[in-house]
Amino acid sequence: MVELVIIGGGPAGLAAAYSAWQHGLRDILILERDAELGGILNQCIHNGFGLHRFGQQLTGPEYAGRYIEMLRTTGVRVELGTMVLEVTPDKQVHCVSRSKGYQIIQAKSIILCMGCRERTRGAIGTPGTRPAGIYTAGAAQRYVNMEGYLVGRRVLILGSGDIGLIMARRMTLEGAKVLACVEVMPYSGGLTRNIVQCLQDFDIPLYLSHTIVEIQGKKRVEKAIVAKVDENRRPIPGTEMEFDVDTILLSVGLIPENELTRQAGIAMDPHTKGAVVYENMETEIPGVFACGNVVHVHDLVDFVSGESETAGAAAAAYVQNGEIETETVLPLAVGEGIGYTVPQHIRLDGVQKSVSVSFRVRRNYGPSTITVRCGPNKIAAFKRERLTPGEMEHITLPKALLQKADGPLIVAVEEVPQS
Repeated sequence: MVELVIIGGGPAGLAAAYSAWQHGLRDILILERDAELGGILNQCIHNGFGLHRFGQQLTGPEYAGRYIEMLRTTGVRVELGTMVLEVTPDKQVHCVSRSKGYQIIQAKSIILCMGCRERTRGAIGTPGTRPAGIYTAGAAQRYVNMEGYLVGRRVLILGSGDIGLIMARRMTLEGAKVLACVEVMPYSGGLTRNIVQCLQDFDIPLYLSHTIVEIQGKKRVEKAIVAKVDENRRPIPGTEMEFDVDTILLSVGLIPENELTRQAGIAMDPHTKGAVVYENMETEIPGVFACGNVVHVHDLVDFVSGESETAGAAAAAYVQNGEIETETVLPLAVGEGIGYTVPQHIRLDGVQKSVSVSFRVRRNYGPSTITVRCGPNKIAAFKRERLTPGEMEHITLPKALLQKADGPLIVAVEEVPQS
């Protein structure tokens, strides 16, 4: 029996493990399928990490290194090269490794930290031939930053997620010509700072409301045909542009890695594609928690760490004190302009002082107010100068406010009318 098993040794798993140790647990095991800790951070050699968590700009490996050094001061055990195959509802973890073979580990509590994966060409159904030279942005990032291969010379990027924007800059710095970044939505899916630093600073055009309608090439991609799309994302005839390219990078979204979550029978949110969680990141199975990109895709790793520290502290409390009462549960519902909320439920007995709620909006907004209503009553309001889908938002709801609610809480956006 292990008190806490953490599945995944990326930023979420590292932060959760350290937090659980700080809150009194002494029997903690991290299972990581890779040969080293750090997860995706190891290939993110650009800076911009750690401003919220450490108050300074770090590269991805430096950020991971900070947490790995912190873990070395603890007794947290780590098993690398270990693939988790199944998590059962009674908290058994089935895993396999070269050193220990097939193991079944009985856990008192589990934290799911498997992260997310990229959508591929097959997931978006782009027509055309199937030549070489088409990569997800993350795969290209690994080839360039870790393996030392330049994946192409004339590059077109489909999608404007943060990894794609960062790779536009990275490929340019390595000597490639990035012809354009094309985005099917009327807004970018990445952080504003990445649009400025990775596209505008290098004079790389961003075509919004455009997509690739055909890929041409025999052995290797030769051309990409790009067209404008209408409000229903259908290509508009006569707007086609031809790009002579040898490489296409796909930055078309991330999907939380939740095969293990589904196998365990945990309820899933169709909007986040992650587990439905309570205020402390606990799933509907008592003692099983989830945090980081496996719950919902984050824009900043600093927020992954903060959320994971909550999960680690909650797992420690579960082992030490048992289950939280579920007598009063407030569901969180999405209203106008909101894509999802995390958590999806708040147990009043699980709230000490306040609850942080994360969410994303569905479109760009100017000056706006984020409202929280219970029935006809507005119980909270938060002003924002701007809102964009590419940047995750957070609000804090005090317990005193939650105690006044007697039903579902609806989070919505009210745009300030322009005079």
